Amino acid sequence: MTPALAIVGMACCYPDAHSPAELWENVLAQRRSFRRMPSERLNLSDYWSSNPTVPDRTYASEAALIEGYEFDRVDFRVVGSTFRSADLAHWLALDIANRALADAGFPNAEGIPRESTGVLLGNTLTGEFSRANTMRLRWPYVRRVVEATLNQTNYPPEQGSALVKMLEQQYKQPFPEISEETLAGNLSNTIAGRICNYFNFKGGGYAVDGACSSSLLAIAHACSGLVSGDLDVALAGGVDLSLDPFELVGFAKAGALATDEMRVYDARSTGFWPGEGRGFVVLMRHADAIVQNCPIYAVIRGWGVSSDGHGGMTRPEVEGQLLALQRAYRRAGFGIDTVTYFEGHGTGTSVGDATELKTLSRARQESNPDAPAAVISSIKANIGHTKAAAGIAGLIKATLALHHQVIPPMPMCDQPHGLLTATDAALRVLPQGKLWSEDTPLRAGVGAMGFGGINAHIVLEGNNCDRRHSLNHKEKILLHSPQDAELFLFQAEQVDQLQQQVAQVLEIAPRLSRAEVTDLAVHLAQSLNPGTVRVAIVAGTPMELTTRLEVLATWLKEGITERLEPDTGIFLGKRTTPSRLGFLFPGQASPTYFNGGCWEHRFDQVRDLYAQNPFPQPEDGKATAIAQPAIVTASKAALLVLQQLGLTADIAIGHSLGEITALHWAGAFDQEALLRITQVRGQAITDFGSATGAMASIRSSQQVIRQLINGYPVVIAGLNTPQQTIISGEVDAIVDLINKAQAQGLKAVTLSVSHGFHSDLVSAAAEPLAKHLTTETIQPLQRKVISTVTGSLLTAETDVRSLLYQQVTAPVRFLEAITQASQEVDLWIEVGPGRVLSGLAKDCVETPAIALDASGPSLQGLLQAVGAAFVLGSSIDPNALFSDRFTRPFNLNWQPKFFVNPCELAPQLQLQEVSIQTSDNGKTSIPKTALVSEIGIEAGGKGFDAYHPNEQSMVKQETWESPKELLRQLVAQRIELPTTAIQDNHRLLSDLHLNSITVGQLVAEAARSLALEPSAAPTNYADATVAEVAQALEDLVRTGRSTPIDGVNQPPSGIDAWVRTFTVEWRDRPLSSQPHSLDPEGGWQILTASNTPFAEVLQEAFQTCPGQGVVVYLSVEQDKQTIDCLLSGAQQVLAEDENTHFVLVQHAAIGGGVARTFHLENPEITTCVVTIPEDHPQSVIYILAEVQAAKG
Repeated sequence: MTPALAIVGMACCYPDAHSPAELWENVLAQRRSFRRMPSERLNLSDYWSSNPTVPDRTYASEAALIEGYEFDRVDFRVVGSTFRSADLAHWLALDIANRALADAGFPNAEGIPRESTGVLLGNTLTGEFSRANTMRLRWPYVRRVVEATLNQTNYPPEQGSALVKMLEQQYKQPFPEISEETLAGNLSNTIAGRICNYFNFKGGGYAVDGACSSSLLAIAHACSGLVSGDLDVALAGGVDLSLDPFELVGFAKAGALATDEMRVYDARSTGFWPGEGRGFVVLMRHADAIVQNCPIYAVIRGWGVSSDGHGGMTRPEVEGQLLALQRAYRRAGFGIDTVTYFEGHGTGTSVGDATELKTLSRARQESNPDAPAAVISSIKANIGHTKAAAGIAGLIKATLALHHQVIPPMPMCDQPHGLLTATDAALRVLPQGKLWSEDTPLRAGVGAMGFGGINAHIVLEGNNCDRRHSLNHKEKILLHSPQDAELFLFQAEQVDQLQQQVAQVLEIAPRLSRAEVTDLAVHLAQSLNPGTVRVAIVAGTPMELTTRLEVLATWLKEGITERLEPDTGIFLGKRTTPSRLGFLFPGQASPTYFNGGCWEHRFDQVRDLYAQNPFPQPEDGKATAIAQPAIVTASKAALLVLQQLGLTADIAIGHSLGEITALHWAGAFDQEALLRITQVRGQAITDFGSATGAMASIRSSQQVIRQLINGYPVVIAGLNTPQQTIISGEVDAIVDLINKAQAQGLKAVTLSVSHGFHSDLVSAAAEPLAKHLTTETIQPLQRKVISTVTGSLLTAETDVRSLLYQQVTAPVRFLEAITQASQEVDLWIEVGPGRVLSGLAKDCVETPAIALDASGPSLQGLLQAVGAAFVLGSSIDPNALFSDRFTRPFNLNWQPKFFVNPCELAPQLQLQEVSIQTSDNGKTSIPKTALVSEIGIEAGGKGFDAYHPNEQSMVKQETWESPKELLRQLVAQRIELPTTAIQDNHRLLSDLHLNSITVGQLVAEAARSLALEPSAAPTNYADATVAEVAQALEDLVRTGRSTPIDGVNQPPSGIDAWVRTFTVEWRDRPLSSQPHSLDPEGGWQILTASNTPFAEVLQEAFQTCPGQGVVVYLSVEQDKQTIDCLLSGAQQVLAEDENTHFVLVQHAAIGGGVARTFHLENPEITTCVVTIPEDHPQSVIYILAEVQAAKG
């Protein structure tokens, strides 16, 4: 068994989640962060097409994006030019790495073993911003194309030249100039290197590119490093900010993107929607974490990596994934069958999902065929496919699931994949999260797969031995929060006021995420204004909301003040009196739901109702004994919810079986009696009703049907509408009549029922029902009910027992009942499952009718009914829809800020500059935080005052009071940070991240401002602190040891102050008589740019020289190879920890400046420069002597 590794710290930033805690809230509440791609990130008018075959276009328009993120450049002391030169992925990764360390108890990496801490980062292609910025370097191609086109069109040369010049300026404006930091700032590997550099980690930092499995591979590499002892602490994770055309169009052409909706592990899965983000975990050996008292979220028990071999490059393979699983659980020391929860790769592609489900199912069944089904889920359903950052998101989610002992749900999986619903399924999904069962191990598996056939799997185990027994209040709220639609309410005194409200929401609606749709609905409900003009809109997505608001705005503009359109979910009304509502209770032939569906996930009363009255899963869902109680239970569930919302009716009608529910609503008997009576009735019909009966619906009037059935053993069982009549009788007779009706051009269909209801074929069931009714307590009716047995209003004196006895065989007179009742009803609400009665009502009366479809898969019917009642003047409690749900605050003045791709800053667009505020005292005030959404603007050199070496940047004397204040101002100006961010103890090189040349420039500028001659060796101050440099300057001012500057000694124009002319004088100096002791068994590497005889002599001489390092030999000739050789030598010295010397042998002053800079930045390496004539007879002896005498 592999030693346990502890997850001691976590941090992340994903769409709608700037921390692991927020991510976990979104998981439990099933918040989905998808939104229409904002134009500042990708202009869909340029790249979108509904036709997947159109070249260079994507057919997907939604993605999950980070909104409102700010990188605190001041806090991290990042130089402005460096900030602009690097891809955003660098800064987001640095920020989240810092947060993860703080979460682990190492704020600013304090207390961490820096020598043995490594950074392993999953990333692919760095980020889209680095790719965008390379467009600047492609200007020559654009210029040539434009010039050629102008030439072909005979455009005047002078005007063409001016046009090209103007075009070049506009073309390049969004992209930063290429600087000395651009290359390093746009590499993937330097993201990890930057984190190591910032925190001075020396355990190794590098990027891992395994496509979509990158960050999980980084975790695996980190685990191996910890187990081997190479690392004591590992910072591992991933970052992905790539939503540009290169990836989106590429995925579209591969058919990987979802067409209409992203569904994971669903039978209708068609692909994914992309996302972005980054996450890190801090890992330690479990024993070390215990000793250091670090917080432990979970324990990593095993990990496995594999490739698919000959399998497809983009198509996953079962056999390859099985290898990763086998290796992971072999390390873990237990079987995959003991794992309760899997956080899957789950991209939503049909092939990918099926392959993953097959792999996990097969592995579990081979391990233990009797193991109960494990739960599977995927974070991608919440935040999209974040590619290189996807694995770490899943790992954080699974870790939190173990930490909180709650198994997460699977959003938007309404029709689970067939592999999840089979009777012997090894996996399943949860529509709602639940507490981890106490009798199952706290174990989870996290998987990932990537292009190229790379697979990774991590095995986790909970660290808490104390098992939880119940959910807390917040968890219950989170788990009860999801809805498939929301209700948006507006109210005002005047129409024009309402128009203003609608216009404000319409402006922001298209930019909302799906999660923010809920937040907006809550805000509107909680901030309703008084008034009689009301609007209600039901919508589930930002697109639906936008479309319906546009329709509403048109209505208001046209002067319409009252209109109800349930089909479109828009309701508008102007009422001063309360509305009159009527309830319709359905009977058999409506859908039979054996649980509360999404209603029980949303409302406690519904969940409790079904928990107290559970239904077995029948083989025949239409069986009367089970169907009738199920239909009535659903109606009762709806009544409970309507009561909670404050909605009640003035009158009710029950269709057949539904009349029992109507009598319960009217007060005839309580809930328990309702369910007992229904169960007895259904069982009696099953036991005593004739099995030879059938029913049919014929599209015609009662009079026509009476003539049609004349002479047949068939009766009219129901008068539903003026043109729909139901008949009941023997099966053979029903079949003949259907054929006969169809021959006469009438629409006739057989009803899917078990018996010939409302005929003598079920008369035997009436007696058992009557007998049972004598045992029930029946109260006088308290509310109005129009009976479908009598077609008239029931009274308090009505004999309810006799009525229910007659109902078994009497025809259903629904048409009469609703025609009479509609005279005093403004809105009918079908209170039960399905939409049968609301459909019949539309054919009978003009009064609008809305079906709830209680206990069904959607809450849209409920929201439509509430919305319609609201606009008709009903007094409802809208907060009841939101009070027990998790939402986040919303501001109607919301100004979303997304990352900006420079390519979307169109040339003809005026770029908004970042303002520089000037205070009353004239000092420049630079914002503390640099908004990442403004990077595209900063990249063009706008905003912060970027330093330019050829400009005179001397600070005016009246703005500083001492050399220290002067230096702080100069440093602040150069790195584009406020002076308050520059502390005395900050080292110029390692803390403020300036290079040695820049430090030299700053020291020279400070000296010039103090009227002192600049130091001859300003780079000696490279890694001094601000206080140390300032003290040196103060000493020079006090002692006068530097000659004041006069006009004669001013440097010539174009030469900076730290550059001085000088001559070289050779002066002999004896070497130390006691050379330093060097490792006699060391080794030297000789690098040369030219194969001269002297190079060969040098190679032979150093074979016997003690010590270890790199010798660079430069001949007199200078070319590109000379420079490459010099730089390569410096890099190879640093590549090996054992190297102690960097030796430069030259015949002319070629590389001394590079060697000096190398020594300043790497003082622990002895740097020796030997310049000697090529033909000197004792040159080799001198060189070896210098090397042995050198130190420092």
